[in-house]
Amino acid sequence: MSVAKSASRRASRLTTVGPGAEAVFHLILGLFSLACVVPFIFVIIISFSSEPAIRANGFSFLPAAWSLDAYRFVMRLGDQLWRSYFNSFFITVVGTALSVLICVLYAYPLFRRDYKYRGFFTFFSFFTTLFGGGLVPTYMVSKFMLGLSDNYAALIVPLLVSPFYIIVMRTFYSSTVPEALIESASIDGSGEYRTLFQIILPICLPGIATIALLNALAYWNEWFIAMLYITKPQYIPLQYLLMRMQNQADFLARNSSMIGAEAVNLVANQPTETLRMALVVFIVLPIACAYPFFQRFIISGLTIGSVKG
Repeated sequence: MSVAKSASRRASRLTTVGPGAEAVFHLILGLFSLACVVPFIFVIIISFSSEPAIRANGFSFLPAAWSLDAYRFVMRLGDQLWRSYFNSFFITVVGTALSVLICVLYAYPLFRRDYKYRGFFTFFSFFTTLFGGGLVPTYMVSKFMLGLSDNYAALIVPLLVSPFYIIVMRTFYSSTVPEALIESASIDGSGEYRTLFQIILPICLPGIATIALLNALAYWNEWFIAMLYITKPQYIPLQYLLMRMQNQADFLARNSSMIGAEAVNLVANQPTETLRMALVVFIVLPIACAYPFFQRFIISGLTIGSVKG
């Protein structure tokens, strides 16, 4: 009995830290968290700064003058801005749901050791990470053979399947789901789809939430696909719209002297640096607000290994 007590005391000493070490860890984590948050706060401050004040004094946490010119400039887009906001939200929600569904369904057979073609489909997905058809063949197939042009499918389908996410999900299945659970479900008469959706997926919610967050970030930040396949304004997503606005502002700033005196006056009163920061706020703020909904699942996924141990 004394041996067990002494062993437990030694284990508790190894797994606990003193008040001083705990304070140091809290300080380090606090500084790291501050380093992650401060840049975004700085971006917000600059977006509300006056452009002449930035040109005169540079960037500062306490700007000499405040201004809403950058946001007024963006709001000139009118209905197109809110239409593009809706497009981005719609594409992100629908694309993420379909991508997660495909990833879950594809990774599950790869996790099952009794699946006959497991090796072939694993190689089939992994091969695409090493070799691709290239941009021109992809464009020709997508636009002219599949008809992915000026529709929502053109913005959703190209990002539906990610081999990396499939491998991550398969690994999560392997580290989380015991094979005995599947065997017992099969003995009780459960079919494959019922086993997957009612027994396996509730256990794998942290992995699904992680994949969903990564897919949502990919869809929300994507603008290059819109540049390739979208010409009608009603399908333009937010990122592509704001990118075009920034390019137009940069073009005027670079070529104002060649256009004429009126263009020089226009550029002088037009926000440039503050516009960049305002565009960052428009793009980052919605996805930053969505992150807390995934956070508890991601934390569960990071700690699940220690719980199993």
